[in-house]
Amino acid sequence: MLVAMSVGATEEELENVRSHIRGEGLTPHESHGMERVVIGVVGDVGARKERVMNKLSSLPGVASVTPISRPFKLASREFHPKDTIVRVRDAVIGDGTLSVMAGPCAVETREQLLTTADAVKAAGGTVLRGGAFKPRTSPYSFQGLGEEGLTFLSEARERTGLPVITEIMERSDVELVARHADILQVGARNMQNFPLLTAVGRSGMPVMLKRGLSATIEEWLMSAEYILSTGNPDVILCERGIRTFETSTRNTFDLTAVPLLHHLTHLPVVADPSHATGKRWLVRPMALAAVASGADGIMVEIHPNPDEAWSDGEQSLTLEMFAALAPVLRQVHEQVSGLGQDPAMAAGINRRGR
Repeated sequence: MLVAMSVGATEEELENVRSHIRGEGLTPHESHGMERVVIGVVGDVGARKERVMNKLSSLPGVASVTPISRPFKLASREFHPKDTIVRVRDAVIGDGTLSVMAGPCAVETREQLLTTADAVKAAGGTVLRGGAFKPRTSPYSFQGLGEEGLTFLSEARERTGLPVITEIMERSDVELVARHADILQVGARNMQNFPLLTAVGRSGMPVMLKRGLSATIEEWLMSAEYILSTGNPDVILCERGIRTFETSTRNTFDLTAVPLLHHLTHLPVVADPSHATGKRWLVRPMALAAVASGADGIMVEIHPNPDEAWSDGEQSLTLEMFAALAPVLRQVHEQVSGLGQDPAMAAGINRRGR
């Protein structure tokens, strides 16, 4: 449920509401607007719902108490009408600008990573991606360099100034990865690894949550709820294609998810056409389509020599292809950035200038 405080409610009144919520065994999460504070009440109220709502409604400083219709409470626009903006070093994700994340699927060597990082920086990329731990379908495939790969990522960050995003697979690795990365990525195979989601949430670091192989939008947002419920607001969603009956591409790129998510949630949305298509020649048109659909950012895999890549070379762009793509992405973004406002959004909730 949502507790909307009156305009000008005092800190004493706010604390009184918080105390009553905690007294019911529930958790308050606050959203501060320009004029008032809204408190999201999270937890299982069950048959107590009407009694709790009536009790909270009677407290001083409370303007209204309404139920949240979505099962994902903190991720819902009902709780947080304004877009969440994630700030990572000099990069900003979700503020209306276009984030361009690029780098190799896997960190292979120091030279390979630094060469790629320089190319990302030169093309105007905003975030450097690279895998140090790689979840692979086959146990015999390259699994990543581990901690050595993380040290290379740290060096690339210091060299270019680009924030780093890398995948985390184990709860026990959170502290290690957090020392070298700026954004923790939870991959598709771990989207419903709830202990891992809780652990990365508690790290306090920004988290990118990729959509599971066969996950519905609601299941995806419920996974984001695990991270948000730890008190960590910096969650980014990444559409990377889902598994369907189609075999011509690696996955089926669900671009309807981008505007749909912007309607349902305040969290920024990034699209990954590399994993979605699995084919280098499809990455460019699908990246442009994702930007046109309103994505807050694009994540693509690039490599100095994709044909010799240790993983996912078939879907990796060359450095030259990425350099040619980046400015076109921005041109498309400039053309569509003012066109995506949704007039059907409930209760007059609209996205920023879109």
